[in-house]
Amino acid sequence: PAHIQHLQGIYTEALEALGGRRWISSTRADSVLLHSGSEAIYFADDRAVPFEAYGHFLHWLPVNRPDQLVWFRPGRKPVYFQVILADFWHDQAIENEAWWADQFEVVRLGAVTEVREHLERDGGRVAYLGGNSELAGELGVGRRLINPPRLSYFLDFHRAVKTAYELAQLRVANKVALKGHAAARESFLGGGNEYDAHQAFLQACQITEFESPYNNIVAIDEKAAILHYQFKRREPAADASVLLIDAGYRSNNYCSDITRTTVKNGTHTVFKSLVGAMDTLQQSLVKRVEPGMAYKDLHDAAVRGVADILLAHEICRGSQERLMESGIAKAFMPHGIGHLLGVQVHDVGGHQKDSTGLQEDPPPDAPSLRNTRIMAEDMVFTVEPGLYFIPMLLEPRMADAEEKDAFNADLIAKMYPLGGIRIEDNVRVRAAGVENFTRG
Repeated sequence: PAHIQHLQGIYTEALEALGGRRWISSTRADSVLLHSGSEAIYFADDRAVPFEAYGHFLHWLPVNRPDQLVWFRPGRKPVYFQVILADFWHDQAIENEAWWADQFEVVRLGAVTEVREHLERDGGRVAYLGGNSELAGELGVGRRLINPPRLSYFLDFHRAVKTAYELAQLRVANKVALKGHAAARESFLGGGNEYDAHQAFLQACQITEFESPYNNIVAIDEKAAILHYQFKRREPAADASVLLIDAGYRSNNYCSDITRTTVKNGTHTVFKSLVGAMDTLQQSLVKRVEPGMAYKDLHDAAVRGVADILLAHEICRGSQERLMESGIAKAFMPHGIGHLLGVQVHDVGGHQKDSTGLQEDPPPDAPSLRNTRIMAEDMVFTVEPGLYFIPMLLEPRMADAEEKDAFNADLIAKMYPLGGIRIEDNVRVRAAGVENFTRG
């Protein structure tokens, strides 16, 4: 109930801003209709693409089904248009659990187009948010009120700060995912391959692959240097050395996103030491988190930390200053330190400076940084430094006459077969300190 009350306040503010002098009058709206989305079919086929509901819809209620709608009108109980098709091919039933259903006026319909008569009778000017603009037009929504950008900007910006309900879901999502990570690690140490570790994770979490918040990254040895490695090799892996697994769980559609790197006893001593050093760096970065800190400053601290680790392990030579100014350190950590987290793994609003949509772009030396926000209390994001041995990034620099002396090419060659390291936790900003969901 408190979460829904909070959303009603945010949406009331959003509509007031949309109708104010700062906005063009043609985008004034009296209510907001949120659409979960429509089912899509693979090209030249009759199979449906696995469905994922629109994030702002899921922010209201945990029903990941197509063609469901929430209708918000200020000062009134939100309406949930529950569309249940007459269908004997698929199970269309939705269980209305009291803990969420009691917060809505539930209107059951047999077709999504039946929503129009409700809007015409009692809607005024309706703004539509969702992925099916053609349906919005069929429901009578004016063209300028279909996904008005400034309404989305306002709502995206406020999604970063979580309610107590959302924080509770994220804690559960981490707790269950950690069971999966433990099972995957045990599978790998017992000789399992990528497919085995992947299945062990799913089994421990009691989910199917399509119920995961994203495609699990399960990378053994050299594949750990591919940041979003997407396959699951079945070949025997008893002699493998390194497992990098990036996998999460959803609790009422709130996502965890956790990465762990495991090494076997016989792994090269330098690489084993790197894993320990990266874990220490990651935890030190988490401890830095506090309200008012710029997220990009956390990213910079991560890259400096990677530079220090490279020097300490004699992978690179010179100074931290040289590795930073030349961009060599970034060649070993080519991604950002993390991203906002919520009902979407890469949650929205990460580059917004305010609710009007003003952007704070990533710095030129970190174009893949997904979050440039100033940290605020109850904001949730990931902290995931990495250190990888990626030939396509390192080989050209090691061949450069001006830079090759900064690299220990012989040692790097021994690291290539081991791929890389990433360690990722999900954290909440608190007024004093930080809550780490992943190590709680």
